[in-house]
Amino acid sequence: MTSSLPVLFGMAFVIGLSGALAPGPVLTATVSETAKRGFWAGPLIVLGHAVLEIVLLVALVAGLGDWLALPVVQGVLGVGGGLLLAVLGVHMMATARDSVFQALTMSPDRRSALRGPVLTGILTSLANPYWILWWATVGLNLISLALKHGVLGLGVFYTGHILADLVWYSLVAAAIAAGRRILPQPVYVVLFLLCGLAMAGLGGYFLGTGIGRLR
Repeated sequence: MTSSLPVLFGMAFVIGLSGALAPGPVLTATVSETAKRGFWAGPLIVLGHAVLEIVLLVALVAGLGDWLALPVVQGVLGVGGGLLLAVLGVHMMATARDSVFQALTMSPDRRSALRGPVLTGILTSLANPYWILWWATVGLNLISLALKHGVLGLGVFYTGHILADLVWYSLVAAAIAAGRRILPQPVYVVLFLLCGLAMAGLGGYFLGTGIGRLR
């Protein structure tokens, strides 16, 4: 099935898109950052996510996969990631009103506009233990298929995978950015509160599963 590079690309895109469509921290961050900064926050979050993924891809090729599959490692990642997401979510809820006011009334700082979403893409990806687990299982199997084509195969696989993220999160960002120009401020305060609640809830879930694995 993976005898050709186009088939490998298509497989990576479809599987990557199925993962991107699932609700998670990166989606929540895309909604909140786009509401504050506009459309380009979405692609910039994907950039941060992509940087982290290529680092993990290289590490998995170098043999990190077996280590990540250990229950104790997954437990530690779950606890650490859960705590980070919970803190980010609570902070988002606590500062929702001020964040929305600044986003809708103040001129954006180009440097912070770049730094904020890219760093957010890195942190939300890193804090999600199931993202790492996906790469240590499904991702590792796909990597083994890609390696049959050598470095070129890895490049094709990675391009298809990250393009799926870029397409989906850009569509989400475009939808939020379009609404940003016409929706009233209270709607965005509620949106921020919901995003913060979702992120804190995911953090609590990851924390609980991480503790369960450690036990």
